[in-house]
Amino acid sequence: MAFSAQTEKYSGKMGTLTFGSGDQALTVGGQAAMPFCTFDGEIPHKPIVAMEVYDVVDPEWPAAVVEPFKDVINDPIAWAKKNIEEYGAKAICLQLASTDPNGENKSADYAAELVGKMIDAISVPLVVWGSGNIEKDAEVLSKVCEANEGKNLLIGPAVEENYKKIAAACLGYGHNVVSQSPIDVNMAKQMNILINNLGLPMEKIIMEPSTGALGYGVEYSYSVMERISLAALAQNDEKMQCPMINDLGKECWKAREVKLTEEEEPAFGPDMEKRGVLWEATTGIDMLLAGSNLLIMRNPKAVKLVEECIDELLA
Repeated sequence: MAFSAQTEKYSGKMGTLTFGSGDQALTVGGQAAMPFCTFDGEIPHKPIVAMEVYDVVDPEWPAAVVEPFKDVINDPIAWAKKNIEEYGAKAICLQLASTDPNGENKSADYAAELVGKMIDAISVPLVVWGSGNIEKDAEVLSKVCEANEGKNLLIGPAVEENYKKIAAACLGYGHNVVSQSPIDVNMAKQMNILINNLGLPMEKIIMEPSTGALGYGVEYSYSVMERISLAALAQNDEKMQCPMINDLGKECWKAREVKLTEEEEPAFGPDMEKRGVLWEATTGIDMLLAGSNLLIMRNPKAVKLVEECIDELLA
């Protein structure tokens, strides 16, 4: 008897989202099967890695992530260019850390101007990420949208407490929004519904279900993302069919396993760089296997490992 492989056919498929403009634009999502299961259905767009750039760097960053950028780390535009020209970044994520009121508290006008300069300087699509302060992000990201009208940026994160202002600005000025929820399937769906009810089309929304690093909640993120994927595919739930994004660089490089020296924890061994790179790469691959379409990552060696895995799994 001839062998007949079992396949799973789904009634639904994930939606797509396109960010960037012109020849630079990238599209994510659109898969009709679970991650990398090309034998079950079409996966038209590879997952993409966006490399981080910060406008101000935490002085406690480990040497392993400072070293690749030490010549440009105080110049976000030069940093972005290095990511593209030397490390082959397909997209850039500008982290506006300096706008945090608990830090440098830089203004919305500053952020909008920096984003404009970044757009003019780079040749790949841009993700713009707030500081994580709910009230300030609403002000900053809205101004970024207004000042860079029509550039089709990916803006976020928008959360329950500030989504109205951020999503409305994305709608009014032609951008996409990151819908962030706290590791809960129902809340992820509710955020999509709320943003869509403002008038922003579903194809302009990407979900960030909150990202836990390896050993620091990755299993919770994985479980929720897998359930989102199954709801979108098996149940054909239109409100769960937005692509997914994970902001994982910052989560991975603050893990104690990455930051502790051999003197502090002899069992970890002396090679802190290798340990950190593998920590970030493993987390990234976990997120891809859970259904992520867009990863925000930091270390170039980790990015290379993840992109090699993507290519091999979709070969």
